[in-house]
This record gives sequence, C-alpha cells and structure tokens, in this order.
Amino acid sequence: MRPSTRLALLFGWLGYALVPWYLPEGWDLAGYPFGRAGTALALATSGAAPWLWPIGIALLATTLLAVRAETSFSGRALVTAGLCGLVAFFAQGFAVTLPDQGIPWLAALLGGAGAAQPGMGFGALLTLFALLLLLCHGLAYRGFCRGDLFTTSTIGVVVLLIGLFIFLPVATILRSALVDADGNWALGEFAGRLFSSTIWGLGCVGGSIACGVAWNTLILGVLTGLITTLLGLACALLVLRTAMPGKRLMRAMTVLPIITPPFVIGLALILLFGRSGVVTGLMSEWFGIPRSRWIYGLPGVLLAQVLAFAPIAFLVLMGVVQGIAPSLEEAAQTLGARHWPTFRSVTWPLLRPGLANAFLLGFVESLADFGNPLVLGGNFEVLSTKIFFAVVGAAHNQGMAAVLAIVLLVFTLGAFWLQQSWLGGKSYTTVSGKGDAGIPAKLPTSVTVLSAAVIIPWVVLTAVIYAVILIGGFVKTMGRDHTPTLEHYRTGFAVDFSHGLFFEGAAWPSLFTTLKVAAISAPLTALIGLLTAYLLTRQRFVGRQLLEFTTMLSFAIPGTVLGVAYILAFNVPPVEITGTGLILVLAFVFRNMPVGIRSGIAGLAQIDKSLDEASTTLRARSFTTLRCVVLPLLKPALVAALIYSFVRSITSVSAVIFLVSAEYNLSTAYIVGRVEAGEFGLAIAYSSVLIVVMGAGIALIQFGVGERKLGSRPVALATSAAEPAR
Repeated sequence: MRPSTRLALLFGWLGYALVPWYLPEGWDLAGYPFGRAGTALALATSGAAPWLWPIGIALLATTLLAVRAETSFSGRALVTAGLCGLVAFFAQGFAVTLPDQGIPWLAALLGGAGAAQPGMGFGALLTLFALLLLLCHGLAYRGFCRGDLFTTSTIGVVVLLIGLFIFLPVATILRSALVDADGNWALGEFAGRLFSSTIWGLGCVGGSIACGVAWNTLILGVLTGLITTLLGLACALLVLRTAMPGKRLMRAMTVLPIITPPFVIGLALILLFGRSGVVTGLMSEWFGIPRSRWIYGLPGVLLAQVLAFAPIAFLVLMGVVQGIAPSLEEAAQTLGARHWPTFRSVTWPLLRPGLANAFLLGFVESLADFGNPLVLGGNFEVLSTKIFFAVVGAAHNQGMAAVLAIVLLVFTLGAFWLQQSWLGGKSYTTVSGKGDAGIPAKLPTSVTVLSAAVIIPWVVLTAVIYAVILIGGFVKTMGRDHTPTLEHYRTGFAVDFSHGLFFEGAAWPSLFTTLKVAAISAPLTALIGLLTAYLLTRQRFVGRQLLEFTTMLSFAIPGTVLGVAYILAFNVPPVEITGTGLILVLAFVFRNMPVGIRSGIAGLAQIDKSLDEASTTLRARSFTTLRCVVLPLLKPALVAALIYSFVRSITSVSAVIFLVSAEYNLSTAYIVGRVEAGEFGLAIAYSSVLIVVMGAGIALIQFGVGERKLGSRPVALATSAAEPAR
C-alpha cells in the first residue's frame, strides 16, 4: 500500500481503539451499559456494544492487506473492506439509537435488540473518514480518476459531507410532507396540500383576489434575478473598465448592503418611504402627493431584495470581467472592429457564464429570503413567509411547510435547467496561458453612459439608507424623538476599565460568539465550495450532475426550514449536536457553500484545461496543480466565497434562529430579540457596529488573498495607443 493509505488506516485504528467512540460529555449515561469514555474496541470486546464488531473486522481485514504490494487485487479488497465498513457504520448508527426507536430488525441482527446508544463522538468521526479514504484509495488503485488518490478522496469526502449535512436534513424535513400528524403515510393529504389554491390560485388575473404564493414568489424571484444581474454587471464594468471618478467609493457603497442584517434595510425603507416616512412627508408637503402604503407589497419587497442581493451579482461578475483576457478583444480590434462591435460580439458572449450564475444566485436568494417579505410584504405573500408561519405560527403545520419547500425545490430545479440550457456546451475559455498586452478594450460610450445612469441612483439610495441606519443609533427614537444620545451604544457595548478590561455591555457575548463562528465557517465554506467546483468542472464521474444539483438544495430551502431540518436530523443519535457551536458552523458552511461553488464554476469556465495538462505533463500531482496553477487564477472566486460566507455567518437570521442557545447566542438573534422588545435604537446601534466589523473583515480578506494578475503588463485602461490603426 502507498504511505497515504497506511496513514488512513492508522487514523481508523486511532478512532476505533484509542479515542472515545461516543460523546464524552453532555449526556446522562445512567442506564447505558458502557462508560463515559469507552472506545469502540473496548465496548465491543466487553459485550456492551456488539454492534461495533463489524467495523473493527473491516479495519482488521484492511490491515492484513497493508503488507501486500499494490495490485489490482489489493484495490478490489480495499474497496470491499472500506464499503463494508461504511455500511456497517451507518447501519449500526441508524439501527441502534434511542430506546424504542431506530430500526428494530437491523438492531437485532447486529446484536443490539432493545439497546440504545448516545450520539457518536470523535472516535466515530475518525473511523468514518478513515473507512471512506480506504474505499476511495481502493478505487484509485483500480484506475478511477487516472489513479489519483487526491481526486478520488476529495470526491468521496465531498459526497459524504453533502449527504450528511444537506441531503439528510432536507430529506428529513421533506418526509414530513408525505405523512400525517401520526407519522403514517398520507399521499392523498399530500396531493391536497400540493395543489391547494393558496399556492397556485390565479384569482388576481380576473378579479381582486390575490394570486397564489407560488406565482408571487416566481414573479418576485425573476424580477430580482434580472435586476440584480444587470446592476452587478453595470457596476463591474464601471469599476474595472472605466476611469470613472469615485470608483472606490462606489465599490464600497455597492457592497454595503451585503454586510447588513436584511431586516435593517427593510426598516430603513419604511422610515424613508412608509406612510409616515421622511421622503413621503416631503413629497406630500412640497408636491401635494398623497401619503400611501406603496412600499408594502411587491414594490417594497423587490426594492429591498435588489438592494440586499445585487452585491452578490457584483462579486460574481467582477471576477468574470477580470477573467476576460484582453487578447481576444485585441484580435477583434486588429481586424478593424470598433468598440461596440467588439463588446457585442466578443465581450458579451464571454460574460454568459457569469450572467447565468449571477441570475441563478439572485433568483434562489429571492426565493429563500423571508426577512424582507416579512417586514415589507403586507398582503403580498410569498412561499418563504408562508413556510415561516407554518413552522412557528399558532397552527404549526409542519407538513404544509414541507410541501411549500418542495415547490421551492421545483422552482430551483427549473432555474438550474434553464441556466444549463442557456450556456449549452459552448466554451468560454479566455485564460490560456498565452501572452497578451494586458490592456482591456475600452467600453462603448453608450454602455458606459447607460451603466452610470443605472448605478448612480442605486449608490445614492444606498447612501441615504445607510445615513438613516447610522443616525438611528445616535437618537432616542428614530422618526419620533431625534434627541442625540449615546445610550444605545453604552447599553450594548460598554467597557469597564476600573478593574482591568471588562466588557460589561449586553451585546458583547453574542458579538464574540458570532465572530468565532464566522471565522471558522468562512474558510471551510470557501474550501469545500471551490473544491466541489473543481470536481464538477475538471472531473468526470458518475453522478456529477446529481451532485451539482444537490449542492443547491440547502440554498433553495428557506433558512427557517433548514434550521428546523437540522434540529430534526441532529437532535437525536447517531449525530447529536443540537445546542452546540458545531451545528451553527455546519449550518453556515453548507447553507453558504453554493456561492463558493457557483463562483468557482464561473471562474474555472474561463481557465483553459491546457494549464492543468501542462502541469500534469511536468509530473505534478493533482493537488500540486490545484494549489500552484488553478488556485492563484481563482482568487476572485476565492474572495467572493470568503466575503459572502463571512458576512452571511454574521447577518443570517432564518437559518440559525432555532439553532442558537443560551451558550451560543448570535448577533442576529440578539437583534431580533431587541426588535421584538421594541428597543429599535439598540438594534440599529448593534447593526451599525456589525457593519463596521464586517467592513474591516472584508478589507482583511481582500488584502490577505490579493488580486489575480493577467497579461504581460500591469492592467491599464485602454488609451488611444490601444485602438486599432486606421
């Protein structure tokens, strides 16, 4: 065996024989037949947990292979031993759980009839990954993925993580759609819920009755996706392809909404455009325009979502615009093409992967968002708010929430299929390793003017909204009593220096916890997301398209439903992590991972595979190629994934509102509590602090990762010297 395979086997034995198999603390183990820190080997040999014997037998069989040379037989044997070990691992985990639960017939077969076990711990985790690596190494020995251990192991780890932390929770909550209140299968009840007029009704077409929530959601999602994509493209073109003054300020203003809790933008819009808002009052006094409630409904929700999600499109498209090598535009100009034909026939087609991914992200984000519709929706209901009230409302209809989640999945699948159809099988490669002048083509005047006309009002509105947010923390009551005060900041963030440094403000614990969780989850999100994108674009394996769609499941399901799904899936053995900080990290990682995947796919679509092949020709392993060749060219995608995951780990509400605990309380949960208590000043002050913290974090990420450099000269704006000779 290769040394890496023997190392994986060593980790397997460490987890099975030396590290405690079950959770070492947090469980009342009275009544269980084993000690608090028992290893799997000790529990199996003592007869306390005979269901752990098959896992040890699989490790023992693999150990006997360690002395053999690498042959096709050893590959088949490794696959068999690893697969049997994984089957035994999951079989005993789901068969022997709590008393009177699990799978009775399978528990009896494994010698655990009537027995119970607590949640698995670090020993089980080590053994699980060791068995998985042994299986993947066996496949590599048999020639899968050209015998590359890193590639096969990465595919196996990604599939396992997605299966455990995306598919299992989503399947758990969706199963509720097919059963009744007693847990029995009820397909008739499912059909009645699915085709309800409240979902698919078209009463608004012929009368005053509102349409179903599915149509409302679809219209809102399409409009949000289109507008955010166009805004993101316009901003990326102005920032990267023009000498427009104030670009740094404009870039900062366009990113501000992404570092703000979503309901804060909705609150600011109400303070500006509500019936008693500042702008509404001025329009009534100056022009006699009657006060109205137009902000509540589709216009208000659309405006809030565009402000909140356009920065996502900007981050994705900025990397795509940067990735267009100037050589192709130079070739068009050499052939006599002017600026507009070059943009229309060369630049625009190369933007298609970024446009498709930006629209998909905006569309899915709109479908999953419930904060803005909750604040500004009024009588305009969407699926996310309907699910929210089905889960936490007085009716508590978990089955209806699951049915609505299925409808959202159908919409996401349709958007995913349309995206693939629009892109087709065309090539969008622009980064080929060949030299070029490094000077991008000048934008057509019409495109520059149109982009500026779209972006400037957006930047101005963003600045006004954040002025309202900033002022709200320094006055007693925004909208009623504007007396200046620092009381809100003292309440939340007071510091006592009389007896050393003591953070006595009420908001400090939640802020420190939030930063720790975000600092852990952001790198993991970017790492798993970009690795998955690399596998999906650079490798061919069975189930690749299914894996790509599965990664979008957690993004399509509203955060509230995902939080409930995590509680249902991980509140009982074999994985019992509810109430811990780990479940918060996992929720953030797999909720935000699709952004890293879509950014990575868009970036990899521009990098010629010949660069990978050249590295392989020089006998570099796939890990070396990924680290030294591909990753430096994916810096824009890496920045986008890190920034988005870091920010969403701080600002997310819906995905974690049910997962926080007294020990692990997060900033957004604290702010929601202040809003519910009517302490709007403290909520706005806390939001302002979060904006400053996230701004510093974004600057640190951009400085640490750096920028990708393309071309043989420093990138400069096109000048007359770059124009084709006449």
